[in-house]
Amino acid sequence: MDSLSAFGGTLRDTASTAWRETGRFFQEERLRLAVTGLSGAGKTVFLTSLVANLLALGQGRNSLPVLNQALGGRLRQVRLEPAGEQAMPWFDATGNLARLAEGGTAPWPQGTDALSSLSLSLTIERRGKLALLGPRRVRLELVDYPGEWLLDLPLMEKSFAEFSREAAARLQAAPAHPASEAFQRFLMALPANARADDATARHGAALYRAALTGLRDERGWRLLQPGHFLQPGGLTDAPLLWFFPFPQGRATPGSLAAAMARRYDAWRARMRVELFEPFLARADLQVVLVDVLGAICAGQGAFEDTRAALHLMGEALTTARGPFRNGPGRIAFVASKADHVPAILRPALVDLLRRMVAAPERGRSALHYEAVAALRCTEDGTRTARISLPGDAAPREMERPVVLGVPLGETQRRPFDPGTIPSTPPGRDDPFWARPLFTLPVFQPPALDGHGRDGMPQLGMDKLLAWLLEEEV
Repeated sequence: MDSLSAFGGTLRDTASTAWRETGRFFQEERLRLAVTGLSGAGKTVFLTSLVANLLALGQGRNSLPVLNQALGGRLRQVRLEPAGEQAMPWFDATGNLARLAEGGTAPWPQGTDALSSLSLSLTIERRGKLALLGPRRVRLELVDYPGEWLLDLPLMEKSFAEFSREAAARLQAAPAHPASEAFQRFLMALPANARADDATARHGAALYRAALTGLRDERGWRLLQPGHFLQPGGLTDAPLLWFFPFPQGRATPGSLAAAMARRYDAWRARMRVELFEPFLARADLQVVLVDVLGAICAGQGAFEDTRAALHLMGEALTTARGPFRNGPGRIAFVASKADHVPAILRPALVDLLRRMVAAPERGRSALHYEAVAALRCTEDGTRTARISLPGDAAPREMERPVVLGVPLGETQRRPFDPGTIPSTPPGRDDPFWARPLFTLPVFQPPALDGHGRDGMPQLGMDKLLAWLLEEEV
């Protein structure tokens, strides 16, 4: 009977697959691409560039050469779908492009702290005899969400007590920060049998949020949970988030620990039902943007913490359990700001990212790693430097690869040399950490057409999109 049931299931699966494939010939296909990244990774510019360059490609501009080659010139049209009646906030790619084109002292658009989306309609000519069926129409749905929320996925399977123990331990292991110390003093003064009190819960949650914010913004820490405390998405002071790690608390009836455990469980249920399952778990494609250079600049401790956060993200996306058990099929981890390093160093940047994520390569999803500049602000160049090599009696002059760009607020192009980019994560005692750490510059965007007719100059976006859309093109 079991074999017969299995055979019947196989027939149903085969029929379902055949029906889906047949439907591709006659219906508009839907493809959902989710884009995320921890704050500062460049999600807003990435999505703006993706939209602008696809629209330009649809107008016959070669704005994405590698993707254009993969398509073989068969992309006939790309258009921005009307917003319609969608409840999710609209991602304003057109407005972002206009602001970038205006320039000024603060041209870079603000990042997003909540869900947003938009859709593009792609018309693609079929190959060979299938051309008789007419062009394919693909609706590409783009969903933007904060990477901090992805760090909350493991909490969906953990109790309030487990969260409390782990979060408190991480705070103690983190570098000193006034806000973190203030929260820990508050926590130490709180009796284990404290009675339920909204004012105490609200005050403690505010102190905990300040601690997480300080560690992120001033110490470069990334593995901070819940991520919703950093990117609340409209829940900033909602009672749902009036909880904090309380490892010594006793969850007896009427206690503060029990009240906060109920809020924690209610928050988890809301995230699962309203965010993870309806939106993120149904993505066909996933891009995770990573500011690898920023992690290096922040020093050894922050780098290791970012590495741990990335590994957690990789496991959450590729492990067949929880909300992501059914997808996405393709996942790309992308090192952003690739125009800050010369071409010769970009392969090392990609290798470093791959080893930081350390995601299982044989999971249910295809994985890819890329270095990208969504809006290229530099050109490759060289500068003469005096370098001492082993055995040299005196320093010699050598040409070093650099990138050339205009720092924000200036008018003249300058060289920037990031030094060595390791291809493997340097250990705690590696001499790499003894060298002076560079400061990552912010470059002035190049002159852009505010209407997007020519797209946006990019580096690696075309290669990334060709991989993501490989099955479609």
